[in-house]
Amino acid sequence: MRRPTLEAVAARAGVSRATASRVVNGQTTVAPDIRDAVLRAIDELGYLPNPAARSLVTQRTDSIALVVSEPPTRVFSEDPMFATAIRSASVELEAADKQVVLMLASSAKSHARVERYIAGGHVDGVMLISMHGADPLPTALSRLRVPVVSYGRPAVPIDIPYVDNDNVGGAESAVRHLVESGRRRIATIAGPQDMIGGQDRLTGYRNILRDSDRRSIVAVGDFTRESGAVAMRQLLGDDPGLDAVFVANDLMAVGALQSLRLAGRRVPDDVAVVGFDDIEAAKYTEPPLTTVRHPVAEQAAAMVRLLLGLFTGGSAEPIILPTELIVRESA
Repeated sequence: MRRPTLEAVAARAGVSRATASRVVNGQTTVAPDIRDAVLRAIDELGYLPNPAARSLVTQRTDSIALVVSEPPTRVFSEDPMFATAIRSASVELEAADKQVVLMLASSAKSHARVERYIAGGHVDGVMLISMHGADPLPTALSRLRVPVVSYGRPAVPIDIPYVDNDNVGGAESAVRHLVESGRRRIATIAGPQDMIGGQDRLTGYRNILRDSDRRSIVAVGDFTRESGAVAMRQLLGDDPGLDAVFVANDLMAVGALQSLRLAGRRVPDDVAVVGFDDIEAAKYTEPPLTTVRHPVAEQAAAMVRLLLGLFTGGSAEPIILPTELIVRESA
């Protein structure tokens, strides 16, 4: 069976092809009765617009690139934060009748591929997730005159709208909780320092220790479970008397709990542990993890709304979402 054409729709509705095209492309310069006749013809014939032809008319692809600067294993199997963010962004885009194009960019080759694809006009806008300080994409994309927003404040000084959570305030609430519970030697496993989340959470930790006249005890991980386990062993070697640790994300906290258990340290009796993110697994660690809730799904949805607003001249002001301390049994 041949696919119904726009000409057939126009003939069924008794209008010109140009008028039918204006209705299909959402233009408002058509009288209501004529618009209704065209829509009835579309429904009766089962007409579906040709995406390529429609793009030529509207100068829109109705596709949005979601670019994640991490390797596939981390995105799809290691860190549940990415699945949450991608799912939330996809749902929000679907509600706006937009198609999401997921692109991974963890190497120089993949960066070049992403840049070529976007420069080719295949998407109407770009959302960036998990940018690192040396990442060239934000600067490269800013030259292409395509709307770009970032999940998190960019680590480079570039004027890109972004949605972030209160990393500093969330870390402060976590460490303040440890101070107020009487812990004296409070360490931290910081996140990677080429990422704003890692930098800001370390700043929040240091703010509270400075105000409470405690010294900083710092090890650095890369937001993976394995790095948290290694960093915890390092901290115990550097200061065997530490009695608390703030960990910059929950995956590293899971690794820290494992190292503490293997070292014979009881949580929270000997060492209290607080994480950051409130991933689903935080409820089921042993003991359940006290952590800072990072509103990942809300942040991803807000990023989509910010980008869609840019298409119609909306605000490009940054959006900062609040965090919340979730107290469980580990601290």
